[in-house]
Amino acid sequence: MALRHAVLASLLGGEFSGYQLAKGFDIGVANFWHALPQQLYAELAKLEKEGLVAGREVVQESRPNKRLFHVTEAGLAELEAFAEAASKPSVIRDDLLVKVQAADGIDTAPVIAQLEERAAAAEAKIGLLDALLLQMRGEADEEEFLLGGKGVGGYLTALRGRAFEQGHRDWCLRAATVLRERRTARAEQ
Repeated sequence: MALRHAVLASLLGGEFSGYQLAKGFDIGVANFWHALPQQLYAELAKLEKEGLVAGREVVQESRPNKRLFHVTEAGLAELEAFAEAASKPSVIRDDLLVKVQAADGIDTAPVIAQLEERAAAAEAKIGLLDALLLQMRGEADEEEFLLGGKGVGGYLTALRGRAFEQGHRDWCLRAATVLRERRTARAEQ
């Protein structure tokens, strides 16, 4: 997957400025694709040049003018072709996992601290995702929204992000507990 597909998919929800797109990426899309705001602005310029998105300038009185972007028919065709292509399995590359792998040969105190920090960060992200999910579905209960609500793709990816963060939090806490108990047992010998 390229950043272009994540941007095109994000723009399916309407017309957005680069700033709005970056904010949306920061909360929702970051679960499966990370991009810095500068990368998003550069990608929007490329997509517009290729005719996959169209932009229009909005004149603002008390602020600088802004550009709003939307997906074109060519952009929709690009997303269709992307959706038809085979997807590769996910791959995990995480330096914290390498540190845990090395636990039998190193002092684990810093690793335990990093696991606990990562668990706290995951917990905070779970809270953000829960708020996002509630905002997306409004008054509807989840099953009702999933069957007929607008924006189900974003909702489903936010659900996946929440499940990932919950699993990550739980694993980090479990790994920290195991390493702490082993450290204590060794100290008592």
